[in-house]
Amino acid sequence: MRFWLLDSIRSYEPGVRLTAVKNVALTEEYLADHFPEFPVLPGVFMLEGATQSAAWLLRLSEDYAHSIILLKEAKNVKYASFVTPGHTLTIDVSIIKRDDRFATLKVAGRVGDRLTLSGRLVLERYNLADHDPTQGEIDQQIKARFRLAQKVLVSSDAMTITPA
Repeated sequence: MRFWLLDSIRSYEPGVRLTAVKNVALTEEYLADHFPEFPVLPGVFMLEGATQSAAWLLRLSEDYAHSIILLKEAKNVKYASFVTPGHTLTIDVSIIKRDDRFATLKVAGRVGDRLTLSGRLVLERYNLADHDPTQGEIDQQIKARFRLAQKVLVSSDAMTITPA
């Protein structure tokens, strides 16, 4: 992951659901181009926020079992309204099914009570060492980086996070 799109994780229920937030500020560089006279959070960023939220749900639920979690498929994604600067996008994700490698999650993004994004995501997860045992140390470094990020992302008023 090259950038963190989420500002905080507000709630988490192991193996079930997670709620995260993205605050949209006018100072975000991409808004100068998207669109100069009507700045809005790009749809691809809404989808990325949902993907990052889903990955955090899996990461926390599985106690960082996999170093790599990536979007395999986005299904029935619908954008219902714009997210403009000064607003907070709240992203809810819940697990529909999962196996050893893939997980399907339902996602919904909202600004207040207004739906902005909905769909289903299929995420793939694995460790680099699964294909090359010499990559085990890199797996551990990636997992350690995410554990540090957890300390910043999980808001103080979020429920206690304990792996399932």
